[in-house]
Amino acid sequence: MKAELTHSVRALAGGVSAFVPCHNEEGNVEAVVRGLLTTLGALGVPFEVVVVDDGSTDRTAEVVRRLAQQDRRVRLVQHPRNIGYGAALRTGFASARYPWVFFTDGDGQFDPRDFVRLVPHTASADLVVGYRARRQDPPHRRLFGWLWNVLVRLWFGVRVRDVDCAFKLLRREVVRGLPLRSTGAFVSTELLCRAAGRGARIVEVPVPHHPRRWGRQSGGRPDVVLRAFWELWKLRGELRGRV
Repeated sequence: MKAELTHSVRALAGGVSAFVPCHNEEGNVEAVVRGLLTTLGALGVPFEVVVVDDGSTDRTAEVVRRLAQQDRRVRLVQHPRNIGYGAALRTGFASARYPWVFFTDGDGQFDPRDFVRLVPHTASADLVVGYRARRQDPPHRRLFGWLWNVLVRLWFGVRVRDVDCAFKLLRREVVRGLPLRSTGAFVSTELLCRAAGRGARIVEVPVPHHPRRWGRQSGGRPDVVLRAFWELWKLRGELRGRV
């Protein structure tokens, strides 16, 4: 694995922009940022860590400002108010400076050290996407996730195990050409559907998933779920016959 990793790092030689979308993650974000600094720093390529604070009302921005003062590779980008996960991802993509873009959530449910699991596939893929091995979520969220993935396969032909897994590494040139419109949780699905429709090469990699230790999840709220289904239906109408 070490030799394979060393060889594959060449594909990342131009640099990696890692960004972390956050909303009220003051208890989690520091560990995520520090983990990315350590992991990316060990690869010996140029990189940055951008935290996109989506209108947090807690100390998330304060924590990130302190980290940015300690390490200039850390940047904070803020939304003046909470406008949604999809908007946070679009801001992260737009803020990226390097040819490869990686994102993971600020809730600490993924270990930044597992980034190295994605690296060996960068020479042959446009998107390297994680899927949650032994997903550590309540039963109703696991059921919803399974049904969601079935719909995506049936309607769009995108055959990935876990479209919403927030552990993805992709070529910036691919995502910058995609007209992402979702403001909510649907954005990960939209990203993969549009990229696959344009012929992007997608590789899946299992990554460990961990329980949230601090704060509350919002992705399972009824309004979030209903909006995601509505956006899925709209995208199906737009892309029918082209994906």
